[in-house]
Amino acid sequence: MRVNAEKTKSNGRSYLLYDSLLLKAEARVSKDQAQGARVQVDASGPLAHLPLIQSALQMFDGQIAACADREELCISTWIPPIPSRAFSRLVDSRLQAMLGRRTPDQVTVSITEECPNRCAHCALPNSGNKLRLEPQTVKEIISQILEMGTTLVIFDGGEPTLYRELPELVSAVDDRAISTLFTSGAGFTAQLARRLKGSGLYAVNVSLDSPIRAEHDGMRGREGVFDEAMQAIENALAAGLLVDLYVVLRRENMQELQLFYDLARSKGVHELTFFEVVSTGRWSERQNIALLPADHAHLDDFVQKAGASGELRIFSVPEAYRRFGCFAATSWMHITPAGEVYPCSCYPQSWGSIFEEPVEMIWQRMSGFPYKKSSVCPMRK
Repeated sequence: MRVNAEKTKSNGRSYLLYDSLLLKAEARVSKDQAQGARVQVDASGPLAHLPLIQSALQMFDGQIAACADREELCISTWIPPIPSRAFSRLVDSRLQAMLGRRTPDQVTVSITEECPNRCAHCALPNSGNKLRLEPQTVKEIISQILEMGTTLVIFDGGEPTLYRELPELVSAVDDRAISTLFTSGAGFTAQLARRLKGSGLYAVNVSLDSPIRAEHDGMRGREGVFDEAMQAIENALAAGLLVDLYVVLRRENMQELQLFYDLARSKGVHELTFFEVVSTGRWSERQNIALLPADHAHLDDFVQKAGASGELRIFSVPEAYRRFGCFAATSWMHITPAGEVYPCSCYPQSWGSIFEEPVEMIWQRMSGFPYKKSSVCPMRK
């Protein structure tokens, strides 16, 4: 990152991140195809030297963009495009966070428990797939969290593609935020992909447990789930949606990082996200699944080497935790199909119900969550 550096001629395009009397930040994207669409941040102004400002801007500096064109820069499927009203709101909320004012930037809404899969790691193993939030209830949730400053609304399940009114819910998210969808691929038809794109959906996160068909189907408890995931990727890309291949790492699949990467590249997705397994739901009593220090070192080494090629954006959530601490109850929030509000989808402790009080009141009460910004998730063991 360059701070108060003299401007030099660039063969790339510049996108404005922030502009005020005290701070101006721009993201420049190189056109060097050998390095992909790599971002360089230039910052100037009296605040540019502050460590907190530099730390925030370093989130973007040196990153490979998910996509970039003449109109906008999409750094990640997890971040609003630049420029956009949603991104400006995100910048404002991050600046407010430096002053100790928390905003639920990212809210996951599990709209239904219904799901055709029987995953070995299911977070809702005994639910009976019965609960769902009614469309009007979800719209009210969206209205409340947008007023609170949310910039990313994630529709989750269960399998949210089975929720008939899903396009209607996506349309309820206005330009103050982006909306994304988590799916196993089941039910994500080409027609649904086009409808969701037309309703304003920004990106799709397709989850994968193994790059090997038989292993993935075995984890999901149903034959054919791998092929559905691959078809969902193709349908999403054809509809013009951003696509993230979302992988939950456990000790058993740590040796498949290269296979995940090769698969993501071959399918043409915009991003590959690595998350770390959490002992919750069906795996709440299972021991020895969390990544070991050697696994983390292997992941870091792989991400660094693969990222150097500039061919695909990789987002390592474990690495982000180490840099910034856990986001639960700090900038993340999760709402279940029962209307219970959790700090995140992995920590099954309710801080209140949307049917009993406004989301804002529950969020403020979450300031007492003991693991805010912790570098170690209490659910990992």
